Amino acid sequence: MSTLTLLVLLLLVNAAVMLAAGAAYVVHRHPSWGQPLGAAFGAVAVMGTLVGVILAR
Repeated sequence: MSTLTLLVLLLLVNAAVMLAAGAAYVVHRHPSWGQPLGAAFGAVAVMGTLVGVILAR
């Protein structure tokens, strides 16, 4: 893998972690919205799906 590919992968992982943390924080502040871990994993799954679709093109 080239260095550019690894940097882009690192950026995508970082964005997914930040998205998951943000979703977990929002759900933690409003417990009636669901479990924080479930929201975090859901956000990571959505991000992974989007990246998979982009890479498949």
